[in-house]
Amino acid sequence: MSGLLKDFATVIDVDIEWGDMDALQHVNNIEYFKYFQNARIAYFEGIDKTGVLGETRVSSILASTQCKYIFPLDYPDKISVGVRVNKMADQYFTMKYTVVSHKHKRVVTVGDAKVVMFDYENNKKASIPDAIRKIIIELEKVEVEIID
Repeated sequence: MSGLLKDFATVIDVDIEWGDMDALQHVNNIEYFKYFQNARIAYFEGIDKTGVLGETRVSSILASTQCKYIFPLDYPDKISVGVRVNKMADQYFTMKYTVVSHKHKRVVTVGDAKVVMFDYENNKKASIPDAIRKIIIELEKVEVEIID
């Protein structure tokens, strides 16, 4: 699995549960977004070890997300979900996801998300804090495209 996710800064493992499946006996589409969410949260926990985001009311908010289903998952299986930042602008960054099945030993799903920094106190977009920007660039295993 590690070869398929070698470019990802954060990888989590998830057991497919019986309840993840739908009436057609494959993992329901909504579950993939939950897998993405869990990987995204693990990524955020990794980049905010210093507590920069916790010190202020500036944090992230999901602006959009999408998923491309390549191969169906079913129970029982275990998956690895890779997440990384591939582009960064002043107020947002984009994340890429890849889901790999341990049982099938292949990529089953890819996705992406646009994540906006948000000032919850003033209810408006905010710039990515410099400390977080620096940590993301240092963490990533591939170059992050900086968008002006």
